[in-house]
Amino acid sequence: MNGTANVNEEKKKRVEAAIKETGFQPNELARALYKKSSKMIGMIVPDIENPFFSELAKAVEDTAYQNGYRILLCSSGGDEEKEAVNIQMFNQLRADGIVVMTNCAETGKVLADCPIPVVLVDRKLDGFKENALIEADNYKGGCLAAEHLVKCGSKNIVCMKEPTGYSSGRRRYEGYLDVCKKYNLKEQSVDCCYNYESGLRAAEEIIKKYPEVDGVVAGNDIVAMSVYKVFTRHGKKIPQEVQLVGFDDVGFGELFIPELTTIHQPIKEMGHLAAEIILKAVNGEPYEKKNVFDVKLIERETTKK
Repeated sequence: MNGTANVNEEKKKRVEAAIKETGFQPNELARALYKKSSKMIGMIVPDIENPFFSELAKAVEDTAYQNGYRILLCSSGGDEEKEAVNIQMFNQLRADGIVVMTNCAETGKVLADCPIPVVLVDRKLDGFKENALIEADNYKGGCLAAEHLVKCGSKNIVCMKEPTGYSSGRRRYEGYLDVCKKYNLKEQSVDCCYNYESGLRAAEEIIKKYPEVDGVVAGNDIVAMSVYKVFTRHGKKIPQEVQLVGFDDVGFGELFIPELTTIHQPIKEMGHLAAEIILKAVNGEPYEKKNVFDVKLIERETTKK
């Protein structure tokens, strides 16, 4: 059945015919238990509807598939109990490694007991020693976004900061704060989870709390879309009255009218590297434990030229 036995041609044909007739399929779980490898990588993301995570997952899957691996993708919604259940499942299925994006401290404790390689992407877990960390230079991204607004004439800049304190959001906010200090600008912020609904609520809060706002650093491109919608409803013209910068550059920014100015981070490259590190760890090959990708400003039409 697996092509390794010394079987004569006639018997081989009879076995193949029986397999075809009965529709027999090998038990992959039993095979994984025997070999202690499933040729599978587990992956946990907070929200598969977010284009950042779906693009990242596709990149992980592409590299895994090219190397004979599959991925099992779980969207946790940031629920630590669900993440713990998924991690337990990966272990039971003999996954060869796990790629994780989470901000749950309890998840770090569960991962600490994993006997397989763990790669964290986009956010670090305090107190957890991962096999490798992959992230963009979020501090630089926050600086680039705020500084660009200043250079384009904005003086009342509001930052939409992530309230749960995960590392990537925190570093972006720190970049914004340092630019405010550099130009002697007042720090102005609202809390905003990085999804569309939270973006709508936070955008309404900006208008009420900071009526003189003339620049917004959005948490990501989805939130920037929320800001654009709310501000337009309130009659605020972008970029003539309020300039707007997103973060991620997930692709739909070019579908905006006007097109979205944003901070680009190399999502595909980050995903490819996550899978590559898992494969290297499985094969006992060396790899970088800390990987920081550069970011860049993409100037489009939601800021003034």
